[in-house]
Amino acid sequence: MYLETERLRLGRFTRGDVELLVDLDSDPEVMRFLTAQATPRDEVESVVLPAILKVYAERPELGTFKAEDAEGFVGWFGLQPAADPRTVNVGYRLKRTAWGKGYATEGTRALITHAFTELGMERVEADTMAVNHRSRDVMRRSGLRFEKVYHEHFDDPLPGTEFGEVLYAVDRATWDAEAHE
Repeated sequence: MYLETERLRLGRFTRGDVELLVDLDSDPEVMRFLTAQATPRDEVESVVLPAILKVYAERPELGTFKAEDAEGFVGWFGLQPAADPRTVNVGYRLKRTAWGKGYATEGTRALITHAFTELGMERVEADTMAVNHRSRDVMRRSGLRFEKVYHEHFDDPLPGTEFGEVLYAVDRATWDAEAHE
């Protein structure tokens, strides 16, 4: 077990979890602000899952972690390496049946706390499309603060791409000050 919250258990994915990831990535609403299409099974098997397992091997304290509630698999949460070794990127992807239950905020807060208290990180970042208001709300509720809008070039842009991407972050000093208020 990597981490537990009041309602969630986060643990490592294994090679046997292909079906969970295929099912998660097959929902067009889940993928709406990511690729707007299902991730093909062969891509999950040959690219997505091997990349998840590779991070475990290279940085065991980081990665993409399977999230389960009392009923079973609800999605994943991740702490990914960033260019600066004192920074991590936090993210999540949840099944639609898990939406609206507070899981995204609960899991993200737990990972931010873990990054600062257990991993010694100095900064946690998250990003999403500017038009993804639900994820932006989760970022704010989790203690991340809006930093900037930026634009990336995509060969096949999704609707809303013209409004850019947003970066939210919190540094250790700010998090410490807010955690002890």
